Amino acid sequence: MARTKGGPRAHARHRKVIKAAKGYYGRRKNCFRTAVQAVEKAGQYAYRDRRNKKRTFRALWIQRINAGARLHGLTYSQFMNGLKKAGIDLDRKVLSDIAIHDEKAFADIAKQAQDALKKAA
Repeated sequence: MARTKGGPRAHARHRKVIKAAKGYYGRRKNCFRTAVQAVEKAGQYAYRDRRNKKRTFRALWIQRINAGARLHGLTYSQFMNGLKKAGIDLDRKVLSDIAIHDEKAFADIAKQAQDALKKAA
């Protein structure tokens, strides 16, 4: 009985993997076996880092808010506590954006947070 090779189906599968490995360095971009390994590992990293991206951005927003708050004599935790006591419900992404692009508005928010902290003490 004659041996069957993969034919068009195998070729299509190889082409799909090689296309996914486009831009990789060395053999990983053009040898099927190494390309399969590289594409599989890349998929694992992509899956993991879609979750890590959220953590990274939250950390960045917190750093930006902290920098803005310290210009007004508050630490990050004092600022957030003051916002909570003042009843201002803005998320960290929005606060970070305000701190960067609208310093006057952030100064007003920081003033409200300070007043709320003084009132509570």
